[in-house]
Amino acid sequence: MKLVKLIANLGYGSRKQVTLMFREGRITDAAGEVLYADDAVAHDQVRVDGEPLDPPHGLLLMLHKPTGYTCSTKDPGRVVYDLLPPRHRLRDPVLSTVGRLDRDTSGLLLMTDDGALLHRITSPKAHLPKVYEAVLASDLRGDEADVFGSGTLMLESEKTPLAPAIIEPLGPRRARITLVEGRYHQIRRMFAAVGNHVESLHRHTLGGLGLGELAPGQWRMLDDADRTRIFAASS
Repeated sequence: MKLVKLIANLGYGSRKQVTLMFREGRITDAAGEVLYADDAVAHDQVRVDGEPLDPPHGLLLMLHKPTGYTCSTKDPGRVVYDLLPPRHRLRDPVLSTVGRLDRDTSGLLLMTDDGALLHRITSPKAHLPKVYEAVLASDLRGDEADVFGSGTLMLESEKTPLAPAIIEPLGPRRARITLVEGRYHQIRRMFAAVGNHVESLHRHTLGGLGLGELAPGQWRMLDDADRTRIFAASS
């Protein structure tokens, strides 16, 4: 692939804009030598304004999503892409969220431009555990573990029961929930089914991957070891 197209696909600008970057000498090799649009250079040797190129197709990153942001490119309010470098939003193939966290849910969110990887992570066959912490409006009534773990709980408008989920009380109005599926607003609807309301919800882990030291709004690229950790916890 020609350098102009490669760099444009990574979101640094249109082909016309990237061509201008070459003319301005902003694209160099690792040694600082100015590159030209028709040069053949390895991806990891290219620099834009002195910085290495973003990873090629296959990028996977983890974001600590704050509340108030949506997993969308069209929402008129704040979206998770606002927390990333602007070029990430312009990548081709597109950078997509791996599943969604709603506006009022915080925590671990993965994003990738690899459709096959996205499908592998979100597929029900993966059985990847997802661990959340919920703060509730009312005290736990005591039978939630039996109800959520039964494998028979039906949510309104659903045609199949939920897979068994694990709930661990952390206090009168706080609980840790582990799911292996991800239906629409699932935890909120589960607690609604037992007469409670979720006031706040935070995802701590997905598969074997946790947020670590990432603060709300921060993100980092994931490497091969991280990818292995994701699937290490599948059942």
